[in-house]
Amino acid sequence: MIIWIASYPKSGNTFIRSFLSAYFFSDTGKFDFDLLYNILQFPSLKFSKTDHPSKKDAAQNWIINQNFFFKDKDVFLKTHNNLLKYEGYKFTSQKQTKGAIYIVRDPRNVILSMSHHYSLSYEQAYEKILDDKASLLEKTFNNDHSNFTYLGSWSDHFKSWKDNNEFKILFLKYEDFEKNVEKEFKKILLFILKLKNEKIEIDEDKFLNAIKSTNFTNLRNKENIFGFEESVYSDKGKKINFFNLGFQNKWQKKLPNGILRKINTNLHKELVELGYKSDE
Repeated sequence: MIIWIASYPKSGNTFIRSFLSAYFFSDTGKFDFDLLYNILQFPSLKFSKTDHPSKKDAAQNWIINQNFFFKDKDVFLKTHNNLLKYEGYKFTSQKQTKGAIYIVRDPRNVILSMSHHYSLSYEQAYEKILDDKASLLEKTFNNDHSNFTYLGSWSDHFKSWKDNNEFKILFLKYEDFEKNVEKEFKKILLFILKLKNEKIEIDEDKFLNAIKSTNFTNLRNKENIFGFEESVYSDKGKKINFFNLGFQNKWQKKLPNGILRKINTNLHKELVELGYKSDE
């Protein structure tokens, strides 16, 4: 069965995956990019039985593909998919899913990070997080939609996972890792061990190695030296670093006042619910 590592894009998913891959798939807890192959993304072309000529067809096959590829084994999978139905089709259910770790991030910082990663203006990134029809789709040569990911709006996205009652969810805030990284990662390990009905025991040396080797500076240095396949290129062919600013990405320093006012107005309820104050 599946344990999801879920988030809206640019919210810390790869940070979580890096730690988990170092702890669960290495002998010492020391991270290497190759370890991320143990936690792959879904939906994807790799985990598709057939071509899907449309987004609706892809959605119709989400659970079918999960049953086919992951029925007889326990796996971690990364996803940016919304948990709401798309064209009437569910993304997953308790029959395929053992549990999920969801990480949310202040939408004002999400806008900054999306703007950098996807080469969007701040206004375009703002419009993206409010778009209830938003999606991700890497173009393929034969128009196969197998990797279609339904995002929806940032608000609908986190609520769809947070309010889910089909399976257990560990709901985390990206910003809490800056305050106390050991506490937050320990929460994750204890959650996973309980899900898997394994002995509640943490290898402290491995745990500390995994934290140290996946801090933002180390991840950025590794990308600069070895490259990182999830980084992208701008329209002008310039490589855009995946690991850009991390916790130093502060909306207070960069976000234009006009967009800030719109976010604080249109997402006021969500900001309050998550404890994100407008003056922080």
